[in-house]
Amino acid sequence: MLAKTEITISDNTIRRLTLYLRSLNELNAIGRTTVSSRELARRLDARPAQIRKDLSCFGGFGKQGIGYPVSFLIFQLERLLKIDKQWDVAVVGLGNLGIAIGNYSGFASRGFRIAWLFDRDPQCVGQEISGLTVLSMKDLESTLLENNIKIGMITVPSRHAQEVANRLVGCGVRALLNYAPLNLSVPDHVFVQDIDPVMQLQRMTYYM
Repeated sequence: MLAKTEITISDNTIRRLTLYLRSLNELNAIGRTTVSSRELARRLDARPAQIRKDLSCFGGFGKQGIGYPVSFLIFQLERLLKIDKQWDVAVVGLGNLGIAIGNYSGFASRGFRIAWLFDRDPQCVGQEISGLTVLSMKDLESTLLENNIKIGMITVPSRHAQEVANRLVGCGVRALLNYAPLNLSVPDHVFVQDIDPVMQLQRMTYYM
């Protein structure tokens, strides 16, 4: 069992835990039952001591000379990251990116279901994407409140992103995945993860 679920965990640690989970799922898929911190470190280009430190925060998962039980560690990390259940997600903005996200089937196996699609364009509203009907922005508040949606993806142009964020937060959304190249202003209790490919490319060119 997890030793301390109430401890404060840094965002850097959470990011590393998601990487560990991805690698563990890959190992589980090929039938591996145990893995050492050294092997995980090699797969992730990390330090074994850092992995042992991260995992020790939540209890004694591994045994010296044997390693970590893969399936049990997956179970514990999924509990810790709160993806041991499925989260419904609302996507706002059905341009090329929003359509691609709506069609992507990889979310479901990771604990997330694209459940609602919204757009302001009358020509887009009513269309079907992967079995989901695109709803009008007029229906945003009533739909999200009725279904208690806590996660939203913003895939609108930057000039509309803050307005969309305000409406989502007003509906009780607590986490936003923001693809707009804009720093959103949200209350402290709302977590925002920005995805800006241009910024990542700019970072990459420094190393070239």
